[in-house]
Amino acid sequence: MRLVTKFFGILVWILGPFIDYVATNHRTKAMIVVVLPLSFVLRNVLAWRDWIYTKLFTSAAGHDARIRRVSEVVSARAKLPDGDVEKKPMCTARAPWQNLSTRFSEYKSHSLQVFVGDFRNVLSLDEKNGIVHIEPLVEVGQITRWLLPRGYMLATTLEIDEATVGGLSMAVGMTTASHKYGLLQETVVEYEMIMGDGKYLRVTKDSHPDLFHALPWSHGSLGFLVGLKLRVIPVKKFVKLRYSVCKSQKGYSALIRQLAHRTGASCPDFVEATIFSRQEGVVMDASFCDSPPKGAVVNDITAWYKPWFYKHIESMLANPDKSEVIEYVDTYTYIFRHNRAIFWTLRDQLDVRVGNHWLFRLLLGWLLPPKVTFLKLPTTPHLKEEMAYRRVYQDIVLPIRTIEEAVDKAGDLFSIWPILIYPSRIYDHSADGYRGTFRTPDKKDIVSGTNYAMYYDLGVYGTPPAVATGTYKAVHAMREMEDYVRRVGGAPFLYADTFMTRKEFGEMFDLEMYEKVRKKYAAEGNFPHLFEKTAGGSRLKRWQAKLGRERSGRETKKSQ
Repeated sequence: MRLVTKFFGILVWILGPFIDYVATNHRTKAMIVVVLPLSFVLRNVLAWRDWIYTKLFTSAAGHDARIRRVSEVVSARAKLPDGDVEKKPMCTARAPWQNLSTRFSEYKSHSLQVFVGDFRNVLSLDEKNGIVHIEPLVEVGQITRWLLPRGYMLATTLEIDEATVGGLSMAVGMTTASHKYGLLQETVVEYEMIMGDGKYLRVTKDSHPDLFHALPWSHGSLGFLVGLKLRVIPVKKFVKLRYSVCKSQKGYSALIRQLAHRTGASCPDFVEATIFSRQEGVVMDASFCDSPPKGAVVNDITAWYKPWFYKHIESMLANPDKSEVIEYVDTYTYIFRHNRAIFWTLRDQLDVRVGNHWLFRLLLGWLLPPKVTFLKLPTTPHLKEEMAYRRVYQDIVLPIRTIEEAVDKAGDLFSIWPILIYPSRIYDHSADGYRGTFRTPDKKDIVSGTNYAMYYDLGVYGTPPAVATGTYKAVHAMREMEDYVRRVGGAPFLYADTFMTRKEFGEMFDLEMYEKVRKKYAAEGNFPHLFEKTAGGSRLKRWQAKLGRERSGRETKKSQ
């Protein structure tokens, strides 16, 4: 991987202006001729690598040896005198293009990079207690393919197979089963950590409760994750998938809330909604079943020749006589239903009129999905600027009472459709005396008789139409959205660019316990702070300068 990174770094340096020209004027052609074939090759090479790791290196002894190696590196650094030029803050040696974040962080260039690239094994499954033990770089697709033949899946399983489970546990993971199980962090039983002084800790809610509750949303700013145990749930071979077509905002909002709040046998296993305009959306719920009944529609929705899934959903809006459609889908296929078009973000790279055309799907559809991380590899400064200021990639956690106003707000600011909605429980752990980085839910949002509130993920992905006319003001729009999110008690996932000051960041998130944990467990001075890692530094200065230019532009336009 290091050789691949260096090769593309040199290539981008040499061919930067040409890459910018092609990406600006011939992006779809470049995707078809160059990017998709190379991505296909890389995906299969890495699949073989993972298979080899699984066959040769999956053992408790190997896992312990890898932990000792990391611990020794960190301990040796800790022994250096304060002020030593080599005693830099630490981070993993994983190249930035290898993660799914849309941020282009700069902290790695002035950090001590510690190799953890071989922590990619599934270690064991405790079927009696429903717990799987894995290493942090195990990908969602990898663990799903390992668990399903055994009759299980992670309780919270993301839809993008490239996401690493460790990355999700240190950040945030939400999916269509989160209305039942909450965020992925709620399914973690144990974290294995190497702290800033080199100590190895097995972190549970009983052994180190403060650290256990602070690790989610910390993005690796408290220590190195080297293993984790998560709860799994039993599954069946198929799901019964129901699409409910809604022609009003009131209709789809009410149905989402109704499905999310169901309990017991009437509660579906999965709930999501795709909103195509302020007044039109399709709400989907799915539940496990052993096999489809005779005569039922069985749809392989991820087959290479089929329409992209979101276009399949959209087609249901065109039939005024049908408000409900039922299909039966293989469980693995259902989990990764959005994978081929990466929800609908692929249309920013590959024109949907081409990529979803029946002829392209028939002849070249098997090249999809592109490897998401590969798309980040040959990124020039021009393309980085485009991703930060001319595209929107945001997942935002909000109380479920705000669906209508949040959809309207996103529509006003971005005009990007469709919008994704996943309901999710957010648990209140304050009764245990510990608060995480995501703020404790307001008491008025707590579901009666429980210790959780119902929230949802508002997913906005794409290029605002105003970009084409030069009228889109990225920093202004994002800061207005962030201000709204703070006011209603929500927070954005931090995989994407944010535009908050340090003060605003502290208002959005509850950093009190996080700061205490940094000092108590030797993270202070040894790992970058969460704000610096996700929002601060030189990027903060750049967006502040851009905001000044946006304001100046608006004032000039008014004076004219």
